[in-house]
Amino acid sequence: MIFRQLFEPQSSTYTYLVACAKTGEAALIDPVLETVDRDLAVLAELGLTLKYTIETHLHADHVTGTARLRERTGSKAAVPERSGAASCDLPVREGEPIRVGTLVIEPLYVPGHTVDHHAYLLRTDDGARVFTGDALMIDGCGRTDFQGGDSESLYRAVHDKIFSLPDDTLIYPGHDYQQRRVSTVAQERARNPRLGGCKTIEEFVAIMNGLNLPRPAKMDVAVPANRLCGERAN
Repeated sequence: MIFRQLFEPQSSTYTYLVACAKTGEAALIDPVLETVDRDLAVLAELGLTLKYTIETHLHADHVTGTARLRERTGSKAAVPERSGAASCDLPVREGEPIRVGTLVIEPLYVPGHTVDHHAYLLRTDDGARVFTGDALMIDGCGRTDFQGGDSESLYRAVHDKIFSLPDDTLIYPGHDYQQRRVSTVAQERARNPRLGGCKTIEEFVAIMNGLNLPRPAKMDVAVPANRLCGERAN
């Protein structure tokens, strides 16, 4: 397998490139519009063909690069079905794997940050990785106060779908704001200050209700654009 973790500093978003070394087919998880040229350069450098762009959810903090990448490479847009995104090529559903060459990417429905949120589990010979988007981050998690978010749903989804994975499963989050790159299921289950350390669901709901976060600066632009896979509405 070929793997790259790429970073967009304005929204602190991680984009993940996963590719089959045998076939040269690749996927980009959560691409960002501003870094399309970078992503294309990485694909070209590695001699890869972009088969899919894969979204974890309908983002509110940045515009996806999906439409631009599809225009320039012929790739297909894989978006959670519950997002209701127009011009989606592959509606993502739990239980329906996404195949990239010999790689099998397993969608896990983990609602709570948003109603459509999915994580993606990838098992390879060198171990398992789960791309958690905003559902679970290093020492944190995404907010639950808009886009169908629900704290109780997020708690249950993380515990049932992610914390139940083997201890050494690598966690690759959708964002990090302190230059951290990777964690493990064991670490987050034990130490995550919101969801780990035997926190009860009541404690988690109280934490989330007390955050009082500002509205994302790009939300009014990003959400409508991402409903069109990154194309801005006229």
